[in-house]
Order: sequence, then C-alpha cells, then structure tokens
Amino acid sequence: MHSNVIEEYKKHLKLNRSQKEIIVGLMLGDGHLETQNDGKTYRLKIEYSEKQKEYLYWLWEYFKDWANTAPKIKEKVIPSGTRIKSAFFNTYSHGAFRFYAHQFYKDKKKIIPKIIRKLLTPRSIAVWFMDDGSWKSKMHRTYIIHVDGYQKDDLLRIQSALIEKFGIETSIQRQYNNWRIYIKTSSAEKFRNLIKPYIVSSMKYKLGNI
Repeated sequence: MHSNVIEEYKKHLKLNRSQKEIIVGLMLGDGHLETQNDGKTYRLKIEYSEKQKEYLYWLWEYFKDWANTAPKIKEKVIPSGTRIKSAFFNTYSHGAFRFYAHQFYKDKKKIIPKIIRKLLTPRSIAVWFMDDGSWKSKMHRTYIIHVDGYQKDDLLRIQSALIEKFGIETSIQRQYNNWRIYIKTSSAEKFRNLIKPYIVSSMKYKLGNI
C-alpha cells in the first residue's frame, strides 16, 4: 500500500474496547511498544515461539486492521547452534498507542502504572496470564504469574488492584533472582472463572485442574 494511502487510512483507525483491554494485558506481559519518531507515535510489536502461533493469530484477529502485513515466521540461531522459529507481527505506528507507552514505560523500562486498577479487566488479566502465567501444580492447585523485570513497588500496585477490583488474593514471592505473583489457593477458582472465557484453546492447559 502506498505510504500516502496508508497515512490517510490510519487517520480513521480508533482502538475499540477489546483492543484497549488486550493492550493492557500485553503490556503487563510480553508485548512491546516501539517508537521511531521520539514518542510521537508507537507501534505494537508481538512475537511468540512458533508453538504459540495459534495465540498469536488470535491476537492478530483483533489487530489485523492495524497492520499492513499478516504474521510471519522467522528463524534465528542461538549460540548453542539451535535454530528457533518464532511468529510475529507489528502494527502501524500510530498516536493511539502513545497513552499506553506513557503509562507502561519509564526510562525505556516497563513499569506497572499507578492507574493499573482503572485499566485492568478480566480480558487484560487473561492475556497477561497467557503470556506469563502457569498452573502451579496438582498439589498446590493454583496459579502463578512470572513477573521478571518489575520492581517490588510495581508488584504491590497490581496486587492491590487484584484484591480491590476482583477479590483475588495473592502473595508476591521471590524465586532465585526473579519475582512471581502467587494466586492464593482460596482465590484460585475465582481467578480461573474470571479469565477462562478469554483463554484460547491452545492455552487452556495453563488452567490446570481445580
């Protein structure tokens, strides 16, 4: 598509409610926003291993009007010599993403914004869980969300949002050098019921067996 035509097309793009909720989940998880013009506009970058391409295509269905090309597969060779394939797509650069970049980044590092309670929805939590969550074990019968890279204050912020807005009790745990949010067993069923409607079929294994 010619660049002038694209720019005209982009003027009519607006984020809908579902897209906004998904962006919040992606920002908490594995999504990234990138600017190429000093913050005037941003593009959403989404990439997962080839094994998770069903999930990526689920995201693509929500954002295909925002992208010029369909998801692609790329391959890279890691130092061990192993070839790893991943699926990815990028959106157009657009001013609509600027709000989320300002909320979720500080000095080019991800943070959890002070207004996370207002932004968080069941769909957002589900996307975050599909990115970084897992079933703990048959013995514990609950869930954990890995939150590497965040500071303790960030985690306390989202912990408060989960209990105040959804009644989900959690604890913040340190495992080696990484943080994780542990859903207390007493809240496991409530958490599962909250996110289950939004979990794609290939990710349902993460819900385990309560």
